[in-house]
Amino acid sequence: MSPTARALARTYSDREYADPWEKVLDYRRVREYAADHPKHGRTRVGNALELPPSRVRAWINGGMPDPVRGIQAAIAHGWIDPDPDGETAAGLVELLAHVLAGGSIAADTFVPAVATARRVDLDGIREAFDRVGVGTIVRNDDADGRATEVVPATDASVLGRCLVTMGAPAGEKVGLESFPAVVRDVPGEVRESFARVYVAHRAAEYPEKRTMVIQEDRSEAYLRGLRELLADVTGKTVTVGNGTVTISADAVRALAAA
Repeated sequence: MSPTARALARTYSDREYADPWEKVLDYRRVREYAADHPKHGRTRVGNALELPPSRVRAWINGGMPDPVRGIQAAIAHGWIDPDPDGETAAGLVELLAHVLAGGSIAADTFVPAVATARRVDLDGIREAFDRVGVGTIVRNDDADGRATEVVPATDASVLGRCLVTMGAPAGEKVGLESFPAVVRDVPGEVRESFARVYVAHRAAEYPEKRTMVIQEDRSEAYLRGLRELLADVTGKTVTVGNGTVTISADAVRALAAA
């Protein structure tokens, strides 16, 4: 199975396994052995594979570990190793931009949420979730003093875990160590979409000039990665300094035209 599936499994916690991926492998061993030996009960299967019979019983009777269920759901949606040139990969990268710049992933549930902003409307966020094949629920739409948020209606935790494997943090984003490498490996138009979404969420505008500034409490390496992306997409000057990424007027115009 792919490294992405392994990384997804390791977003789960487990009381029995230090490495949840090992639980996935043991589950597969049990299912394969039971298929080859349909008359063997839990004790014989457990003894053959050196696993507790109580654990084997659940798995041969239809039980499934959470990491396995998560991997199967991600595969069904096409979220694991999608075609880099396909719609699903583009949608995941766009959603990653929304989460990094204007959203969050809950540390306990792994549910992603994206907040609306002045330049990011509700329909645009919902379309990003639609691109990866899930419907949405809107939270706090009528709540005073709270940001309107969009969350997935189905397989929310699995989608959040997939975004974590792509480089999004679960919980606090402050001090995020590195810019997601996946953004470097997608087609140019997808990188442009990521940049536009990120800037729409985070960049401050100034009435007297076209320059825009993104202020982030994140590592220098992350800021450099963001600068490199914006400079590459626009072909214009973008600079880093003092926790900010400054997008020149030429770069702003180029991004708007991209």
